[in-house]
Formats: sequence, C-alpha cells, structure tokens
Amino acid sequence: QVHLAESGGGSVRPGGSLTLSCVISGSRPPNYCLAWFRQVPGKEREGVACIDDNSQTRYKESMMERFTISQDKIKNTVSLYIERLSPDDTAIYYCAAKARTWGYRCALRADMFYSWGQGVQVTVSS
Repeated sequence: QVHLAESGGGSVRPGGSLTLSCVISGSRPPNYCLAWFRQVPGKEREGVACIDDNSQTRYKESMMERFTISQDKIKNTVSLYIERLSPDDTAIYYCAAKARTWGYRCALRADMFYSWGQGVQVTVSS
C-alpha cells in the first residue's frame, strides 16, 4: 500500500510561483505513475501532470507552459512547480499514484488512480 503526503501549499500573489511536494511511502510497484490533480469545489478533479518510472511526463495541454512535474527517486518524492500563478489556479492539489501497465504511458484520468494524498490548498489572490 502506498501512502502519499503533500506539502507546500499556501497563499500566493498572482504572478508568483510555488512548489508542491509529495512524499511517497510504502510499497511502490516497479512500473508506476505519479500524478498531480487539482479540484475546485463543485467541479471535477482535473489532471495537471504525471510522471512515470522512466521519468516520461505528460501534462494537460493548457498547463504545459507553467507547470513542471519532477521526481526524486532517492527521496521518494514527486514535485509540482507552478509559475505565473493566477487566481484560476486556486484549488486543492492532490498527489496520486498507480501501477503502470508495461508498455503504456500514464494518463491523466483520476478514475485510474487508486492512491491519493489528503490534498493541499493553494490560494492565489492579491
């Protein structure tokens, strides 16, 4: 079982940047997907970016320019760097994990991920 714990959220002014981190503990399969999702109350959970055991990444197209996902396999962390934040980025951000089927890349589908962190609030306002 994988346990995920996010950190790094908070309040940021528009135009600022932020790095979210997620510590992964427990038993992780050799082939895996790690992802960041975000959710605004009343809306569906939205995929932001994912990274796999080969460090291949995938982003939601509208987020490719401002979001960067990375992982540290030694520290067992996955991070999300966000720059040029706007109020539209205000949401709860979740870290998620799943086993990756060999030969397939990760997809940003929340229903395919079965391990989730508690989420961390990011608020962008002036």
